[in-house]
Amino acid sequence: MLPGMVTNRVVPAPDDRRAFMVVAGNTEQSWVDPADPLRLEFEYVQRIAEVLNATVLARPDGERVRIVHVGGGGLTLPRFVAARRPHTAQIVLEPDEKLTEEVRARLPLPRNSGIKVRPLDGRSGVAQLPDAYADALIVDAFAAASVPADLATVEFFVDARRALRPGGLLLMNLTDQAPFAWSKRCLAALCVTQPQLAVSAEVPVWKGRRFGNLVAVAGPDLPLTDLTRVLARAAFPYRLLAGRDLARFVGASVPFTEADAEPSPPPAWSRTWFS
Repeated sequence: MLPGMVTNRVVPAPDDRRAFMVVAGNTEQSWVDPADPLRLEFEYVQRIAEVLNATVLARPDGERVRIVHVGGGGLTLPRFVAARRPHTAQIVLEPDEKLTEEVRARLPLPRNSGIKVRPLDGRSGVAQLPDAYADALIVDAFAAASVPADLATVEFFVDARRALRPGGLLLMNLTDQAPFAWSKRCLAALCVTQPQLAVSAEVPVWKGRRFGNLVAVAGPDLPLTDLTRVLARAAFPYRLLAGRDLARFVGASVPFTEADAEPSPPPAWSRTWFS
């Protein structure tokens, strides 16, 4: 391991003996309760699960569903999907093979889970997917405390749309803070490549009071009314931006391309830690 390199590792959750976390340095990247895969601790993961519940996971039982996850960590969302809708075909793109081995050893998947982990980064892994393959593509990937630059570009989102079936959804976890310069450029790239886009975040994040997660969902015919209703029941106040409100937020931001892409800014407390 190179000096200063931060490795992912599995550790017991400090507040629950049954649960485990994947951490990178000081950053908590996954939270897993192996005995209850439907239990989701992180708020942003709950938001992604709510979108899935309202869309692809609500399809008739006999209909085959395929989901691709960019970023594996502790496999929290793949476990949730497998428990919520058994026999869903899932591919996880996770380049950290040592982390995958540790997760499998300490947090083994149930037999016949339908979850296949491939040791590929998100950009190359999505490029290898067949056309019109997935019903949902979930991007929740980090290098240390930042979203990798190559997952925020026009080129990546064009490729992601190619790999989605007609009607398929792209969901992405972004991390940023006001004035959201990075997120606006990432969202601008989504806007020019996807038919419809909506973004949710906690109200204090929108107001610039703290660093946090923004969950983007893109695709045709988004169930915006249902998602707004679900957000109203969240434990903390959330706001959904779509349509004109989202266009005003993104403004004249220039979409990221492979020529000028940047990783997302890490939280202020981690900038020295990961340097």
